Amino acid sequence: MAAVTPIKSRVHSSNTKSASFLNAHLSLRNFGGAHLGFQWSKWGNLALREGGRVRGTEYCVRKQRGGLVVRCTTEGIERGLLVGGRAQEGKFTVAERFNVVALVACVMCLCNADRVVMSVAIVPLAAKYGWSSSFLGIVHSSFLWGYIFSSVIGGALVDKYGGKRVLAWGVALWSLATLLTPWAANHSTTSLLAVRAFFGLAEGVALPSMNILLSRWFPTHERATAVGLSMGGFHLGNVVGLILTPLLMSSIGISGPFFLFSSLGLLWLTMWVNRITNHPQESLSISKAELRLIQSGKSETVSSKGKLPPLRLLLSKMPTWAIIFANVTNNWGYFVLLSWMPVYFKTVFNVNLKQAAWFSAVPWGTMAISGYIAGAASDSLIKSGHSLTVVRKVMQSIGFIGPGVSLLCLNYAKTPVVASVFITLALSLSSFSQAGFLLNMQDIAPDYAGFLHVAFFNSKTYQAGISNSAGTLAAIVSTIGTGYFVQWLGSFQAFLTVTAGLYFVTAIFWNLYATGERVF
Repeated sequence: MAAVTPIKSRVHSSNTKSASFLNAHLSLRNFGGAHLGFQWSKWGNLALREGGRVRGTEYCVRKQRGGLVVRCTTEGIERGLLVGGRAQEGKFTVAERFNVVALVACVMCLCNADRVVMSVAIVPLAAKYGWSSSFLGIVHSSFLWGYIFSSVIGGALVDKYGGKRVLAWGVALWSLATLLTPWAANHSTTSLLAVRAFFGLAEGVALPSMNILLSRWFPTHERATAVGLSMGGFHLGNVVGLILTPLLMSSIGISGPFFLFSSLGLLWLTMWVNRITNHPQESLSISKAELRLIQSGKSETVSSKGKLPPLRLLLSKMPTWAIIFANVTNNWGYFVLLSWMPVYFKTVFNVNLKQAAWFSAVPWGTMAISGYIAGAASDSLIKSGHSLTVVRKVMQSIGFIGPGVSLLCLNYAKTPVVASVFITLALSLSSFSQAGFLLNMQDIAPDYAGFLHVAFFNSKTYQAGISNSAGTLAAIVSTIGTGYFVQWLGSFQAFLTVTAGLYFVTAIFWNLYATGERVF
């Protein structure tokens, strides 16, 4: 079989070089038609056929300002993300990157389910021990105390050791913390806060690990879809946790859901260690065609050789601040709704625990679906020729303006059904942020994506920190602040209005300063 060597993902050239390249390209077309069996489609796709099946490489040529842009993707058995192809006659295979995203989605589901268990269990615990609304906020936020410290080193560890090993250790430790939580709650409030902080410490590595693994395993035009699938699992974890927890507590007791989810974490760990690699090049299961597709779908990057960018450089660029503020706002709203929804429905509408769990679960289920839609829409816009900057701004604008309007409307809800509708809209539209600031980290700093995903304060070892610690601080403030606002004013309205205003202000800042171009 004749072979075609793929060219670089993007080629920017002057007008003279562009003309020469186009002439050579057309000559190859004529030569291929006569000698090698190339077929030129009406869309400008160059394909090599063997035995009636398309094999080889597809070239899509588009004109843009300043020359030609050539985008190439590998065709063959791994052309689609969700389906395999014909590896041998009569046999079909699943793309290895789909196995990666499936396991990542599963662990993200487990990650969030473990968090949600406490949001439901805290209701009977508060009744048992007489905790006030302000103290409930402290218990909710204790998870974030550890989370912010793992953000200090988590992204740097991912960049250095890879997502596979760091995520495996994270799952093992947070499963242990989940198992110990009911014992700690019965022992003392101090033990409970300590175990929850340790739980957050272990879970802090999950998102940076996901981010770096997907960036290595997926070409640019599939990355938003992969993140959408993974974050869909993350949001489904809320549904699983909110529905199963009250059922298990009513039949087994408070320890039931904690034992179940910790066991599932250890089961996932056995599959992860034996199956996944940090890089597609290291995998023994990946085919050459799929490896070519992944490599041809990425732009070249300059290796950072493990070095971290200086604080002054990072903070001197406005796109960095756009990501910081976006993460702050996203975490602020997300953790308010995650931590307080069951309490909100019980306090405002006086529904029982099981009903509150169902009203809370529906929004998270739709969020999982809308996150995938956002990722697919983002990839489609990129493949149709829209710039990364435009796509990221559109997705993030939907992800902030939509929730802001929905939360303002939530203040006027008179029934739990209407309230659930507005919360569903808020969370569904907020999932568009996954195709906005979350992916933008890879756009502006591909060599420091894991580090940029986290943020920590100055130290001699690691000179800077960016996004996730700022977001975690905001989540701590919002989670505790909600409890004090409710205790002080007797309602949720004031804090919902503040959160909506924050969404609107950050949307404006994002559109002014965000970019899809590489900065670092």
